[in-house]
Amino acid sequence: MAGTWDPTALPIRPGIYAIFKSAAAAQISGGARGTVAIPLLNSGSATKKAFFTVSTEAEATELFGSANIGSVLLALQGGAKEVLVYTMPATPAAADYTAMRDAFDTRPFNVFVFDGESSVSEQAATKTWVIRNRDEGKHFMAVIGGTAANDADPTAGNARTTLNADDYIVNQIVGGVVNGVTYESAKYAPWLAGAIAGTAINAAITYKQAPLDDVNKRLTNAQINSALQAGSLVLVHDGEKVKVEQGLTTSKKKIRTIRARQAILTDIAKTAADSYIGKLNNNADGQATLIVAIKAYLETLEREGVLADPVVTLDPQRPSVGDSVFLALSYVEIDSMERIFLTINI
Repeated sequence: MAGTWDPTALPIRPGIYAIFKSAAAAQISGGARGTVAIPLLNSGSATKKAFFTVSTEAEATELFGSANIGSVLLALQGGAKEVLVYTMPATPAAADYTAMRDAFDTRPFNVFVFDGESSVSEQAATKTWVIRNRDEGKHFMAVIGGTAANDADPTAGNARTTLNADDYIVNQIVGGVVNGVTYESAKYAPWLAGAIAGTAINAAITYKQAPLDDVNKRLTNAQINSALQAGSLVLVHDGEKVKVEQGLTTSKKKIRTIRARQAILTDIAKTAADSYIGKLNNNADGQATLIVAIKAYLETLEREGVLADPVVTLDPQRPSVGDSVFLALSYVEIDSMERIFLTINI
């Protein structure tokens, strides 16, 4: 795993550590890493406090019962390759949620979302958990939502965004209606989690169509602008269909941007752990081998339209001696085309 590092207090454990330094021209992209993690509240006769991986409705129905899998089906409908389910106890308490997060620490996934829950305290605990995992080298996004009452008042949704501001957290503030059934934003959040997980890292979820007949709260233009400025994720009805207005995290970053950074950190760390840490000499030849490998990976992303102009060198500010190698990586982040301005001369 790729953790973060502080120049004033270097990590002790062997591993690869990274600092992301934003350049003014940078704007990165996000990716198709398709596993959504859900702590399922009602799991039928399935063993409790256990993991199950499902990729079809039939699998989920057989394991948990058709009445209990709404969030799983929404995640798959959104585009997730698979759903990693952790079965919660029948009447979970705070300690059970702590145990759930500890259990998910041991499993790989890409996006975490609750099973329709909107607890303020659990959202706060999730933010702390996301930050801790990022610092320890595990990178994933979390999607949260609110109650029907929250959705009716977009300022309440935006306040939740501010409270949970983080690069890795997405806050949906509008729910939806389909076939006469209304979903508050917290209950429809699994669909959004699936859409994020299932979107390629060279694409954005901006304007992605949701399979809804309407939203549960149509926002005005001014309300939509305020939500975007706050970093909220909004579903809108454009007169014909429901779509994601813009793919934003609660820190006002692009989801595409953050997911690409997560992919780069995760992929480089895995390659380094599998092939380089403990296997290369920390001399000119070993350092060159590592640089070539990382550059080749970034060039693959360049060909896929995720980034441009990758450069990998030894960090000139820090000598790579002993068992420590310091590299400097740079590239131009590629964003999706989201705003088109026309000047019409007549």
